[in-house]
Amino acid sequence: MPKIAVIGATTWGTTLGVIWAQRGHYVRLLARTDEEAEDLRSNKLYNLPLPSGKFPTRLSFTASPEKALDGVRAVVLVVPAQTMRRNIRQVRHGITGKMLVISASKGLEIETGKRMTQVIAEELAPECRGNVCVLSGPNLAREILGEHPAATVIANEDLDTARAAQRLLNTRQLCVYTNTDVVGVELGGALKNITALAAGVADGLGYGDNAKAALMTRGWAEITALGVALGANPLTFSGLAGLGDLIATCASPLSRNHHVGMELAKGRKLEEITDEMDNVAEGVGTTVAAYRLAQKLGVGMPITDKMYRVLYEGLSPQKAAGELLAAETHHELEGRKWRLMQAVRKSSGKS
Repeated sequence: MPKIAVIGATTWGTTLGVIWAQRGHYVRLLARTDEEAEDLRSNKLYNLPLPSGKFPTRLSFTASPEKALDGVRAVVLVVPAQTMRRNIRQVRHGITGKMLVISASKGLEIETGKRMTQVIAEELAPECRGNVCVLSGPNLAREILGEHPAATVIANEDLDTARAAQRLLNTRQLCVYTNTDVVGVELGGALKNITALAAGVADGLGYGDNAKAALMTRGWAEITALGVALGANPLTFSGLAGLGDLIATCASPLSRNHHVGMELAKGRKLEEITDEMDNVAEGVGTTVAAYRLAQKLGVGMPITDKMYRVLYEGLSPQKAAGELLAAETHHELEGRKWRLMQAVRKSSGKS
């Protein structure tokens, strides 16, 4: 069976390593230090609910990039978005044009606003860039570790490359679909975290399911509007990497971003909330990047705007919610510099 390297000792990275090793792949997970690798081996880092009580024998842990990448078919990066550039620089010399390079991180780089596949491609040799894919979908790690079924999407502009990654990564627990809209799949996974923060706030304030359903729907339209402005196919946001991921992340108590929103609604400080978490809530950083992109493109994103002000300008969650509810209403597919009407007509073949 082919070998896979997983870069990043996150809960999601470890989960992917487990399910691929269970399928029969030899998986090497790259930790930051020898100590972290040992903590992973003994399951002390996250105390994951492993199906058999221990890690599969084909999953190994190392702090050596050379050992992790030796002879692998695919390199899967599962690191926080703001450390992606640093991580790809640490391993890029071991990546060849024969390897698939897959981002399983859901965020945008704050400084540049770039997607993770863009960041990765910039740091790789030209002959490797066509092999860069994105993996995204409604994938809560602990459910997958508990052997509950799930589905996800692998995207590359070349369908044959996406299918090659699909054949490699598909498992009994995780059904992998393909797509060629890298921009849409990646933005769906990143931007839904902002709406999940807002959904957590709504739940924390006790607003009920009607309000949260409205918030999720408006968030989905907002995500689609920015995605279309950046070149995505609007239909992608109706799929697993868009609507599917949005539902899971906004509704589940396992969602880190939803948790942050709920804690903010209690009046807690952002730093206090994030300091006690084992993994990064990507929506916190992505809110900054998306806010700046929206400002640059002139795209109206009211939910993103309010969450930015809550996170970074001291706006109270209660006041933010009140301002959203009092917002001027219009056709639900219209907004400042939204092109959803035109995109829908184009996708349906209407002139």
